[in-house]
Formats: sequence, structure tokens, C-alpha cells
Amino acid sequence: MGALVTSSNTQMIEVIREELQQYLTFMLGGETFAIGILSIKEIIEYGQLTEVPRMPDFIRGVINLRGAVVSVIDLGARFGKQVASISRRTCIVIIEVEHEGGQQVVGVMVDAVNEVLDIMPNQIEPAPNFGANIRADFIQGMGKVGGKFVIILNVNHVLSLDEMAVLAGVNNE
Repeated sequence: MGALVTSSNTQMIEVIREELQQYLTFMLGGETFAIGILSIKEIIEYGQLTEVPRMPDFIRGVINLRGAVVSVIDLGARFGKQVASISRRTCIVIIEVEHEGGQQVVGVMVDAVNEVLDIMPNQIEPAPNFGANIRADFIQGMGKVGGKFVIILNVNHVLSLDEMAVLAGVNNE
């Protein structure tokens, strides 16, 4: 009988894990945002950034990540806010985004990384039509955590390489 209970509990735990999604939360301009951890490769400390001339404000520059050139995006500036200031907690979150059927690695500059949260799908509300300080298509949903909302970002929209290339071209002309 004990084996049946254990087996049943194990199956229940597996079902919960499949539904449960994990998100890395971080601070940006005093607000809490989240990105699904499946998109995140690593988190590195801010530094060794090479600026690229004539780029839009939201492209801070590039870094050398184990021999690969990775663009670093200032998320605050990408959202139309002021360019972020650098502090000792500033980090670069390395993210994989979809691009032309493949994966592209991009760095995202954030004020501070908080924690990884488990959020059930029933705790995620749809993106609001108004009220957020960023474009609605950048928001995947609003996670309810501890009585507060966390803005869950849609990284493939926020970090759309095609859209950023168009914006970079407009700023260079």
C-alpha cells in the first residue's frame, strides 16, 4: 500500500512540474520583470563592454563571450525609458532568442537579478491593454506572486533582431 501512495505522489509531482514554469526575476527602473529560464543561458557581471559607434541608445555595445561577439541591449532604453546607470549590482543576462528559424544569443543589461520563481499557469494573467509603461506586445503576461504582479516578458518580441536592425538603420541615417 505504501508503494502505491509513493508512486501516486511521484506521478502527481511530475504533473505539477510539467505545469509549473520557472522565471528569472530582475529589477529594471524600480519594477520587477521576469523571463522564462528556458531562454536564459547564463548571468554574468557587467563589464568589458566595447561600444559600437552610431548604434541606437538601447544597444550598449558588444562583449566577448568565450570567443563569440554578443550584442548587449539596455532593456530600459529599449522600453523607451532613460539609459540605465551602472551600479555594482548591474548584470548582463545572456538569452537565446529565435531568429530566422535558428537561435541567436543576446545580452540584456538589467539593474539587478533577484531570484528564480515558480509560477503556475493559473497565476499568470493576460497582458493588459493599457497601464504598463512598455509596449503590450513585449508582455507575455502578468505573474501574480505574493500579492504583487511581475511583468513576464516575451523575449522574442522585446529582442526582435529584425526590429532592432530597422531601428538601428533609422538612427544611422
